Amino acid sequence: MGSLESGIPSVTRDPSLRSPSISLAIRRRLRSKFSHFRLDYLQWLCSVAVFLSFVISFTLFLPGLKDANINPRYLFSLRDKIAGLYFAEHTLRFEPSNVLLRFQREAVDLKHLSAFNVTLRRFSHRKPQLALVFADLLPDQQQLLMVSVGAALCEIGYDIQVYSLEDGPARDAWKKMGVTVSIVQSNYTTPIGIDWLNFNGIFVNSLEAKSILYCFMQEPFKYLPLFLIVDNTALAIRAKEYNSTGQTELLNIWKKIFNRATAVIFPNYALPISFSAFDSGNFLAVSGSPAAALDADSVLSLSGRQSYEEISLGSGDFVIGIVCSQFFYKGLWLEHALLLKAIKPLLADLGEVSASHVRILIFCGTSSSKYSVALEAIAQKLGYPIGTVEHKAVDDDANRFLRLADLVIYGSFLEEKTFPEILIKAMCFGKPVMAPNLSMISKYVDDRMNGFLFPKGNLKALREIIKQLVWKGKLSALAHEVALRAKVTARNFGASEAVEGYAQILETILRLPSEVSTPKSVGDLSPEFKKHWKWDFFGAVVTPVYQNRTLRSLSFLGNDEELWNQTLRGSLGKTGAEELFVYSIWEEQKSIELTAARKKREDEELKDRTEQSHGTWEDVYRSAKKADRTKNDLRERDERELERTGQPLCIYEPFLGEGTWPFLHVNSLYRGIGLSTKGRRPGGDDIDGPSRLPILNNPYYRDILGDFGAYFSISNRIDRIHKNAWIGFQSWRATANKACLSAVAETALISSIQSKKHGDALYFWIRMDKDHRNPLQQDFWSFCDSINAGNCKFAFLEALKRMYGFNFDLSDLPPMPSDGDTWSVMQSWALPTKSFLEFTMFSRMFVDALDEQMYEEHHQTGHCYMSLSQDKHCYSRVLELLVNVWAYHSARRMFYVDPLTGLMQEQHRLHNRKGRMWIKWFSYVTLKSMDEDYAEEFDSDHPRRRWLWPSTGEIFWQGVLERERSQRHKQKERRKQLSKEKIERIKRRQHQKALGKYIKPPLEELDNSNTTTVQ
Repeated sequence: MGSLESGIPSVTRDPSLRSPSISLAIRRRLRSKFSHFRLDYLQWLCSVAVFLSFVISFTLFLPGLKDANINPRYLFSLRDKIAGLYFAEHTLRFEPSNVLLRFQREAVDLKHLSAFNVTLRRFSHRKPQLALVFADLLPDQQQLLMVSVGAALCEIGYDIQVYSLEDGPARDAWKKMGVTVSIVQSNYTTPIGIDWLNFNGIFVNSLEAKSILYCFMQEPFKYLPLFLIVDNTALAIRAKEYNSTGQTELLNIWKKIFNRATAVIFPNYALPISFSAFDSGNFLAVSGSPAAALDADSVLSLSGRQSYEEISLGSGDFVIGIVCSQFFYKGLWLEHALLLKAIKPLLADLGEVSASHVRILIFCGTSSSKYSVALEAIAQKLGYPIGTVEHKAVDDDANRFLRLADLVIYGSFLEEKTFPEILIKAMCFGKPVMAPNLSMISKYVDDRMNGFLFPKGNLKALREIIKQLVWKGKLSALAHEVALRAKVTARNFGASEAVEGYAQILETILRLPSEVSTPKSVGDLSPEFKKHWKWDFFGAVVTPVYQNRTLRSLSFLGNDEELWNQTLRGSLGKTGAEELFVYSIWEEQKSIELTAARKKREDEELKDRTEQSHGTWEDVYRSAKKADRTKNDLRERDERELERTGQPLCIYEPFLGEGTWPFLHVNSLYRGIGLSTKGRRPGGDDIDGPSRLPILNNPYYRDILGDFGAYFSISNRIDRIHKNAWIGFQSWRATANKACLSAVAETALISSIQSKKHGDALYFWIRMDKDHRNPLQQDFWSFCDSINAGNCKFAFLEALKRMYGFNFDLSDLPPMPSDGDTWSVMQSWALPTKSFLEFTMFSRMFVDALDEQMYEEHHQTGHCYMSLSQDKHCYSRVLELLVNVWAYHSARRMFYVDPLTGLMQEQHRLHNRKGRMWIKWFSYVTLKSMDEDYAEEFDSDHPRRRWLWPSTGEIFWQGVLERERSQRHKQKERRKQLSKEKIERIKRRQHQKALGKYIKPPLEELDNSNTTTVQ
């Protein structure tokens, strides 16, 4: 196992041949996040063409080729001498992996934190959960791989659940293992109702599951460990077309998906090269896949009767197949020349047959490569008859040629990290295999047991082995015996590496909660889980149904591109007649607006000409204040809001991100409250939490407070948004885990509230003894310790000491007895609004005490003593259980409501609590006086220290009332003073004397002056 950067030795240009003028440019071109190299496809093709031209010219004038008795060691020495030559092709360079090292560095030893004298413990009450996501359940190589790996993971201590977009025959294989299989109905518009937070890691085994991948790019699933497995080059092929056609947006979407993955896993070290454009430093390679064996089985079953004439071979020809590395590197042609030179003297000895009946097929390169021209030139110089040596591209249907070969030779001397897949196919076809004694090949091939090995530099040994394998134009008995054993063993090559590789990735990357057990080491795994693929789980289903995964992926990508283009065309607007229709509507609307504006202007002019009754300034002031208060109510209220005003209960559902939308209710009883300004539901009447509580704009406190951020947001000036007598909260995870209230339970709860049957009580509907984190049904404090690394009681004691100001060592916790009843979890409960305000009053001070003791360590390092690893939620799991402590010790009645039937059962009856409750410390009088002390300190002293409490709600005490009363009195006195000063100024004002006196004329004169004489 390794990353993309490891696997092949670095082959670089000789510094003496490097031009200084282009050296810097080349080095800049080769830089990237992925092996510091960016592959330019067109330039690579041109470089290869130049290289091949040089090869042909060099071969034609190679002096040693004219001598039939040339020493093969000379060619090896020549190869070493020219190894530094640079033939203008880009050379790939791989560097050691740093993906797993990065996670290993993050795995700091947290058994003892320096800031606190505490010990972190793991309780191991449940197994780690893994989710495997597939696009379908067809029995192909990926299903066989994951079934084999999954069986091993289950054996060492993991629990697995399988999700697939389509059903298929492979479902039976998972059922044999006892794994739950769920078929997900999903597309780009239908939300997926799965709570992925239940899993410690997710494997997505195909890019065709793109609709599910979108879930992990949204809150609250953005930071889950996600492992994306890529086993074919379909997307890499299409990505080149995206660049050429300008579909950069679609390409960027895929890059974001690759970037989101914690690790992108490839089955070999060659495949990541094709995806270099998508690399963000998270590529890994886990060698081992049954693809080659499965492909060979498919070829044998589908083309068993293929004739020699179809592929231009004679029935009596003796065919030698030379296969090579999956990497096309610069020394390959010389290695092939060495092999052809070694085989040439044996042509006449291959069974006393004419040399014209010997065919040598070299499988290397691509169909677009001109490597065949170079090979023909080499063969001609070595004296091979025309047509004896033939080049076959690997991207052609090489399987049918390889199946008809009599002998297969691995003709590459390059050290690799994985066993060559084409060699596995040859062994599965039942062909005797010869290979150099490279480290990776020697790991699987035992000489003369399942193959034949020869020293890399000893061509004489190669000739001797061929003489032993061929007798009179036929394979010897030894060759058949070895090939038969190889056919059996090759089917399971790579199984051990795959199992160990995936187990090591999980062991290194996963950060398990304290209640989750640590799996066993893969070294303790039984050999039966590592030595063989799980062929028996599939039976005879695999081969007939097997399809080429690359073709299916290309088909999916084609459909995805078509859907994306349709969406893009729809977003660009309408054309033709639709555009004309929209323009006519716009013209009509413009005319209506102009007419309305003209009429409004005329009305205002007429209004100015009529007498107006002016009121006093006080009336104008009251009207302005009324308009200001009602400006936010000008919007049209929907039916849910109107219905909610007449209900006794409103249940709020805190949520964060679009990933939670499928689990939120849409009716008048429920109302969402967003913890972030982003990810709010369009068109809904959800409450914007950060606008009511600005501290939620801080991601640190938004994550660590969790649902308590919603509690503090609503309680802050609660009368502005909540006007119901009762208030409730329900986590979206309750709906995701099918533990939310049914319609029957909702009716029963509302009926009990309206009848005031139980008075001031706490109703909850998710039990602690049924929680998946509590399989042992522990008591309250033991459960709290198990989910908080064994330090829940310590944190609670420290918080109470800081909160109440104890100067002595508080050793006793508030008792939470195990009397056969249960407690509330997952923050889904309801209680009177007045009691809720009392609870938030207590919670604000308790959270402030927790923050005071943990902020420095947690904010700087990300570690706190309530988690075994870096955890941004830290003490949120303590807050989840806080309502139980407050309700029990404040003498509230507690009722469990069955979420299905609505049946109510009282828990921890009051008469059983006598002598156990800390009523003095949890009474309203005590809490109110403490709250006022906090407010007075902040309002009077204005402390400059970092203090969380003032940011979590209202600041109110008696001094605030007195100060407001004093301010109102001062304003009143100020207005009186201003009025007196105004009156005095009027009195002191000097009035100008009248210039004359007007005398009104008699009425008769007025009548005569208005009379007109008509003559």
